[in-house]
Amino acid sequence: MLKAKDIKEKYVRSHPSPFCPGCGGGMVLNSLSRAVEKSKLSKDEIVAVSGIGCAAWIPSPHWRVDTLHTTHGRAIAFATGVKLGNQDLEVMVVSGDGDCAGIGGNHLLHGARNNVDMNVFMINNGLYAMTGGQVAPTTEHDEETLTTPYGNPSSSFEAAEVVKAAGAGHVARWTTYHMNELIEEVEKAIETDGFSFIEILTQCPTRTGKKKNMSGLEMLEWYKENTSKDQDTEKIYVGTLSKVDKPELTEQIYRQIKEAGGDPK
Repeated sequence: MLKAKDIKEKYVRSHPSPFCPGCGGGMVLNSLSRAVEKSKLSKDEIVAVSGIGCAAWIPSPHWRVDTLHTTHGRAIAFATGVKLGNQDLEVMVVSGDGDCAGIGGNHLLHGARNNVDMNVFMINNGLYAMTGGQVAPTTEHDEETLTTPYGNPSSSFEAAEVVKAAGAGHVARWTTYHMNELIEEVEKAIETDGFSFIEILTQCPTRTGKKKNMSGLEMLEWYKENTSKDQDTEKIYVGTLSKVDKPELTEQIYRQIKEAGGDPK
């Protein structure tokens, strides 16, 4: 197993970091890189797709793989095109909760429904962090944000449960506190022939932390104390939510092209 400095040299481009001190973005980049290294997947086989927001900077420009930086909310749509264009590629979407579940929510549902072979990592910090800390679909009820100073009147959108109901092949939830488990889950996603969705609860000390007077480390401690691998508790469940076998869209389309006498390539 490569040491930390070797992982960084192999998988991370040398750029000034856009992430605030204590942000979980670098931890996610670390987990993705280690999972790829453990899976023996070649960097040349990967295309990472991102939209707009803090999470979009994780692969672009930092991850040393081919990257596609797209418009707001459209990462999964672009990723579907990449996969249909070249079935052999390992397509990975890195998207924030607002980008993925808000503006891109319709693409998320239908990507899961069609079971397109891609890995979607939704970085969930519970708000629109890059643009000032506005309320997002994943913001908890009564949570104070820049645009809900008296508390969020809406209920939180439970993305992982919705994606599971939409029919994704593999659904899981972890936090940046659970680094070892997250790395293992990313490996499972890489091995899955279908739509894999991993919600990653990630600290934002600049926005949420400032509101709650918590540092990045204190937010990690909060994840430790308020999550559980047991589904029969009131704490936030972390672990695999669903793992099912079902037809994958790209394979079905390629099969139909062949049946019609065409060449998918």
